[in-house]
Amino acid sequence: MRRPRAAAQLALSWATLVLCSCTRGTPDGASNHSPIKPAASSSATSQRPRGERHRGAPAGTGDADLASPAASAVRDAAEEFTWTFERTPLGRIDVVVVLPDRSPGERFPLLIALHGRGEAMKGPARGARGWVDDYQLMRAIRRLSYPPLKQADFEGFVEEPRLARVNAELTKQPYRGMVVLCAYTPDVLTGERPFERARPYARFLSDTVLPRARKELPILPEASATGIDGVSLGGRVALLSGLYHPRSFGAVAGLQAAFDSADAPRLKDMALSAMRDNPSLRLRLLTSSGDYFVEANRAISRTWQQFGVPHQFLLVPGPHDYIFNRGPGALEMLLFHDRALRGEPTLD
Repeated sequence: MRRPRAAAQLALSWATLVLCSCTRGTPDGASNHSPIKPAASSSATSQRPRGERHRGAPAGTGDADLASPAASAVRDAAEEFTWTFERTPLGRIDVVVVLPDRSPGERFPLLIALHGRGEAMKGPARGARGWVDDYQLMRAIRRLSYPPLKQADFEGFVEEPRLARVNAELTKQPYRGMVVLCAYTPDVLTGERPFERARPYARFLSDTVLPRARKELPILPEASATGIDGVSLGGRVALLSGLYHPRSFGAVAGLQAAFDSADAPRLKDMALSAMRDNPSLRLRLLTSSGDYFVEANRAISRTWQQFGVPHQFLLVPGPHDYIFNRGPGALEMLLFHDRALRGEPTLD
């Protein structure tokens, strides 16, 4: 097998330094309503007992409402807690589970969201919290739940026509929410067999995480209601995992997925095989104008199109950086899967 291209490796190494040095910020325009209680810091999380649950207030309720038995009977509060798998083929894997506020008996689609390489270097406990702590997933959920969205919600990386289309879509069909599993993603980019190195992780998600989720969480049990997505390293692993196990998912996508252009032929073969196994599988590639991997994602999309692989390709403004993950990355990911995993048309 060939080694990963040196250019991609250099870009990822430099990107890691940039990502790890970024600071967190909250743009103006965020709603004060919060369907999910913001998570505590990573340092606090490391002190929590494993399996401890963290509850937040249902949207639009105050302390008086929470004290009312009638209010608590109507909606279950949003939760965030962590599963720890001590022994896997890739070592310890932590999975942060994010549940929306919900009515008793209500079930949701399930999205597995994978982080980038910067979080892979932080280890399982902190790395698994990449989407929750570093990419501000809760803020994206809150803003989608209470539109209209503003430029600041995208960290400024959105063109006015796209912003208008997103808000029109949310007016037509409000965001309904999902259960999100934020799984620690080991660095499987390096080495001589980078495609094969993703196989054990893909098998772990399909054979261990998904069965537990369907047993314990308020999710729709059908594979068609299960999606996988991720950014950079996570986008690469999400696409490979979904293509290795197409019958486990209804939607497979990647944000700024860390591939080389030379990977396009192999990904074409994998996608064609996956579509034969699951003809209803929905595929998407999202990249950005300042993404290190924009040309590779273009090449993959062109090859898929040439060989008749149905998919969605979306190019948006923005860099390959934390600020993108907090803005277009999180918002576009959630909006896509909220529709796709319910079998509905998605915004292209």
